[in-house]
Amino acid sequence: MTDPTLLAVDIGNTNVTLGIFVYAGGRAELAHHWRLATHREQTSDEVLVSLKGLCDLADFPIGRLSDAIVSSVVPPLLPIWERVCSKLLGRPPLVVGTGIKTGMPVRYENPREVGADRIVNAVAAFELLGGPVIAVDFGTATTFDCVSAKGEYLGGAIFPGILIAMEALFSRASMLHRIEIARPRSVIGRTTTQSLQSGLLFGYAGMVDAMVDRIRAELGAEARVIATGGLAQRVAAETKSIERVEPFLTLEGLRMLFEKNRGHAEAPA
Repeated sequence: MTDPTLLAVDIGNTNVTLGIFVYAGGRAELAHHWRLATHREQTSDEVLVSLKGLCDLADFPIGRLSDAIVSSVVPPLLPIWERVCSKLLGRPPLVVGTGIKTGMPVRYENPREVGADRIVNAVAAFELLGGPVIAVDFGTATTFDCVSAKGEYLGGAIFPGILIAMEALFSRASMLHRIEIARPRSVIGRTTTQSLQSGLLFGYAGMVDAMVDRIRAELGAEARVIATGGLAQRVAAETKSIERVEPFLTLEGLRMLFEKNRGHAEAPA
């Protein structure tokens, strides 16, 4: 069988993250990746034009794509991307959701409530570090996803993302202004900008360490911690608990799920 070329798509509330994995000899390489703003009103034609433009800029022939896998937490955009993939490939993509093989039992009371990206991150975290493991994703929300030593998805916690918290603060406090999320010179800020940077960066780092301590105590085990998301590297540097940062954890998780379901990838989604 010809080695596939996989388009992985993670549709989030703030961004759509895209990756192209090129397989050779059974091994996959993340050859290209992009992050686009999420626009709920986009049509499939607009998405297709954007995707083709990105591939052209990367000098990657879009016709080389042979397979696709999509995860989404924005329901209106899932059918849009399904149509895009169908136009490109002649068949629907593999969609992360009910019926997909993950190899990971979900112990949530209602498994349908778990966001697709959280399952994807959990699968990737367990594959990379084993269990028990905690995957922390610094996205629109800051999420903690917990996997047992046996590889079971146990659940986790959801916290407002750093940028969401910042926007909420600025919308309610007229004397405060938007800032760059950067490390201030000291925890005790001596300007409003430094004070905001201290609260947002050190405050979130402290929250992560406190949550990890509580989760480990509840698990009764020293779970390992892996982080992803746009601000993961910056926050992780200020924590004691995050031992590894994987910027493309979700894309790698999508690739892993594609490989687990490869024999079913041509079935209608």
